[in-house]
Amino acid sequence: MPRGYLIDNQESTYFLTSTIVEWVDLFIRDEYKRLIVDNLNYCIENKGLVVNAYVLMTNHIHLVASAKEGNLSKIIGEFKKYTSNQLIQRILSSQESRRNWMEPVFRNAGMRNPKNEIFQIWQNGNHAEEIFSQKFAMQKIKYIHQNPVKAGIVNRAEDYIYSSASDYLGLKSPVKIKLISF
Repeated sequence: MPRGYLIDNQESTYFLTSTIVEWVDLFIRDEYKRLIVDNLNYCIENKGLVVNAYVLMTNHIHLVASAKEGNLSKIIGEFKKYTSNQLIQRILSSQESRRNWMEPVFRNAGMRNPKNEIFQIWQNGNHAEEIFSQKFAMQKIKYIHQNPVKAGIVNRAEDYIYSSASDYLGLKSPVKIKLISF
């Protein structure tokens, strides 16, 4: 049975939730969504991340994931650090129409956190829940895939591009996932 919301067994598979500070709807721009997808694929191809399911919502991401070499915390930490830096660079250097209100939110979050230099994009932690059974894995994957449906973004889970729901129906999503067979 899992204890708490930490990745305390680096060899295991986890249901993870990473959220943007203040629940800012950052991922409404395709550019930002592609950055997340590209970096997930980089971590899969180069760092040993194994993603079994995912959904990228407007202000958070859910994953069912593990690491081939038992370093899941390190990979997720590097993913969040890299994407934070890239996202803030793009927000500050682009024609981002929301820049004037987003920049202070991310700066204030960074100033309150001694682990950050200036800005903070992701909330601390990953709300990790260890996958301890096949039933629990299925429950979490269904929850992930239904997220965009419940949010009213799509009518069918497989129609949401930034989700692994289509992979489980034999199609391909942007992230190179490894299906869990039940």
